[in-house]
Amino acid sequence: MVDSKRSLDLARSHLLSRERALTSSRDTARSHLSSRGTDMGKKVKKDEKPPPDDVFDPLLVESRQAGTVVLMLSSPEEDVQAKACEAIYKYVDKCDENKKQLLDLNAIEALLPLLQSEDRIVRRNACMAVSVMTAHPEVRKKLRKNEEAIPAMITLLAPEEDTVVHEFCALGLSQMAIEFSSKAVIFENNGIEPLVKCLSSTDPDVQKNAIETLAQLLLDYQTRAAIKDCDGLSPMLELLKSEFSIIQKLALLALDRASQDADNRGALRELEAMSKLVDFVAHPEWNDLHVMAVMVLANLLEDHESLELVKETGTLKRLVALITDQPPPEEEAKGGGGKGGKAEKGGSRAAKKSAKDGGKTSRGKKSSEEKEESVPGEAIIPTLPDVKMCAAKAIARSARSAENRKILHEQEAEKMLIHLLAHESTEVQTAAAQALGIMSENLLTKDSIREWEGVQPLVKLLNSDNGDVKEAASLALANLTANNSTNCHDISNFGGIDALIHTLADAREEAVANAACCLTNMATEEALRSDAQNKHIVVKLIEPLKSKNTNVQSKCSLAVAAFVCDVDSRSDFRNNGGIEYLITLLHSGNDEVRRNSSWAIAVCAVDEQTASEVCKLGGMSVLQEIQVSGTRRNPFADVALQNLLNSNLSAKYSLTGALSSTNIILDGFYDAGQLRPGSQFLSLEDYCKQELHDKRPVLLVNAKPESAPKESQSQADAEMAKDSSKTSVSGKSSRTGRETKAKSKAQKEKEEKQREEEIQAQLQREAENQSTTDNKPFEMPCDSNLCQYLEEITEKIQPLQTTREQVIALAQYVSDHMGGPIEKGELANFSYELPISQIRYEMKSNVVPIGKIKTGIHIHRALLFKVLADRIAVGCTLNRGEYNLAWNEVMLPDSDDTPGAPKFPPRTFVVDLVHCPGKLLRADSPEAAQYQQL
Repeated sequence: MVDSKRSLDLARSHLLSRERALTSSRDTARSHLSSRGTDMGKKVKKDEKPPPDDVFDPLLVESRQAGTVVLMLSSPEEDVQAKACEAIYKYVDKCDENKKQLLDLNAIEALLPLLQSEDRIVRRNACMAVSVMTAHPEVRKKLRKNEEAIPAMITLLAPEEDTVVHEFCALGLSQMAIEFSSKAVIFENNGIEPLVKCLSSTDPDVQKNAIETLAQLLLDYQTRAAIKDCDGLSPMLELLKSEFSIIQKLALLALDRASQDADNRGALRELEAMSKLVDFVAHPEWNDLHVMAVMVLANLLEDHESLELVKETGTLKRLVALITDQPPPEEEAKGGGGKGGKAEKGGSRAAKKSAKDGGKTSRGKKSSEEKEESVPGEAIIPTLPDVKMCAAKAIARSARSAENRKILHEQEAEKMLIHLLAHESTEVQTAAAQALGIMSENLLTKDSIREWEGVQPLVKLLNSDNGDVKEAASLALANLTANNSTNCHDISNFGGIDALIHTLADAREEAVANAACCLTNMATEEALRSDAQNKHIVVKLIEPLKSKNTNVQSKCSLAVAAFVCDVDSRSDFRNNGGIEYLITLLHSGNDEVRRNSSWAIAVCAVDEQTASEVCKLGGMSVLQEIQVSGTRRNPFADVALQNLLNSNLSAKYSLTGALSSTNIILDGFYDAGQLRPGSQFLSLEDYCKQELHDKRPVLLVNAKPESAPKESQSQADAEMAKDSSKTSVSGKSSRTGRETKAKSKAQKEKEEKQREEEIQAQLQREAENQSTTDNKPFEMPCDSNLCQYLEEITEKIQPLQTTREQVIALAQYVSDHMGGPIEKGELANFSYELPISQIRYEMKSNVVPIGKIKTGIHIHRALLFKVLADRIAVGCTLNRGEYNLAWNEVMLPDSDDTPGAPKFPPRTFVVDLVHCPGKLLRADSPEAAQYQQL
């Protein structure tokens, strides 16, 4: 600031010294001329009068300092102001440093009042200077702080002003409109309407600056809503015919932003904007602007009304023909058979095709002009790849609506997209595949794509090296296979299963998710599912389950559920560690991931071995947590837990304390007691490995006959016996040697060494036998008594005629083998714990086979009754109570066989196995309630 004041002072002193010098020189010249006039009297005109004394003579000033010119802006003389403004305009137009210098000299404060000067030249030159200076951000910042700057520039857009003023005012406003705050000020001061009027100017510079300003303003929603009311859309469309590409580009940019408003799209439809834009695309010489034109079309085609309009006028088919480098539909008709028909408006390419074919068709005035401009015989010029890509994206945007998809299908837009799949540009392939994927949500489109041979190109694109292409192709195939078995088989015929399985290992996560979804859809066909299973798809799905992407986790979990529907697939999935990752996904915070992983576990849990593995890995406890959660609970988790318990009856009985009549107890079932909250359910092998304790024993059901000792084990025992005999013989000979003392010292050392070697060899064989025993698979304890029980009831009880008789007889049989009846009130005196403890001590295990127990109470008798009843097909339940109580319930029909007696539905009875074996107690009777309690 100090420098600027110093420069102003220097300029002022310089100006004053120049004025003094000029004044003295003028006085000298005047006295000289007067003296010459006196001497040359005849040559001086006597009628000329000297100027009045109060008038200042004209002064010509030359200044080379910017500060001096800034001072001249404050002059009251309009001529001085105009020349100063013009000098400043030329100076600031040179570089940005000059703009900043004049800003520091406070030129803006001096120029702004001149924008409202009464002199037209002053206003013009001031406007030129200010507008050029707005290119500098500091100048714009200064003008934003001045509330009168933008309104003054808008005022100069009045029709009575010069064209140059319009040009530079629009330029200044375009620079100011870069900042949002200035957009708001221009809108509030009604700057939209005068700018729209400038679009119709005959000067291209005015048009350019005005449309550029509007394009900036249309970034604001207020301007987008107001542009239609100001009739600004029609002039924008007219600018598409401009001779200057920059004006066309800015007009397309403005239309693109304006068409984001629904009301503006409706107004553009009335102005036939879509036909004009297609005509624009039909001009090859404007190919660098075709992308922007298609972007505007994409906005317009979002509305259902726009698609209806282009369907009626044939505009969409013309666009499709242009994008696919094909002749328009009416030209195909003429070239194919020469049949006459009602011709539509054609672009320049249609006219070129007509000239090439020599056809003569009556068109409108516009078509005739285009035909005159076309060159006969010229080939169709292909559109640029970017244009094709934008066109495909426009179709994809429009196809997001179900109604639009229907119209696009009727207009055969799928043909264009399938044609673009073969383009060499990966961006075009990606856009086309994405559009086909969205279009495939229409049922008729799925069949059309197959009929027009669009499936094979999509399958080929799965092998592309480009990740975007692979992702888009997999998405299209996933949508094509949804509820369409024909497409599933078609994809399989083109080798799609191999390509999809290979995609599961791709680094592109969305491609993996789409491939898994497609394979899930194909799994609904048994033949395709078997084919994929033979190609180890179950194992291939394990790796994607480790992904951190929730979409991949969800889709792959669903795919697992679709393919692990047989024993072999479940075995492969289990043996390769897939169960662990499914259980991990149950902890996911994503609802869909939890649902799908729960469903996969529900399918896996129908297999007993897989269900045991799930329980071993803690899956049951996780499902229980989900079941009691208020936010994470879902029906799939309930089904998974139910299937898990139905396949693992031991866990179900420990967890719920109840087995239904459909839960058939098989060998390997064990009762570990009621599972406490927070405790983990252990496997039978874990219980067998535990050391003896004083808690209740684990009751085991195993009617399998004991396996014969293996031949290898007998051979090992024989070898051990042989080695021990050798050792004993060696020891005997050594003792004999010591007694006789006939052997030499060297021989004794040799014998000692031999004994040590034999001892080491024996220890090594024992260690090997021990390791073999440890590595031997777990075998359940055999229950020969239970096998005998099964043989007896099969022979004696199963042949009985009625179920009631079988139940009574079986109850008495169980009581007889469990210590007989126990009087009521004598249960506390019934000794059953000591015999069971003796069995545990003899077996050195906490696991006791149920058949070895000879004195049992409710819990033992009820379990044995359920086991035996299931083997002879007598339906009964097993329910656990408190304090070692358990009971069985059976459904029996009415026993009254009197002819004509009323028949009632079967009733539920509790079977007495303790006090009065064989007695059937109605479930709703007090006796039954007393039996179920102590």
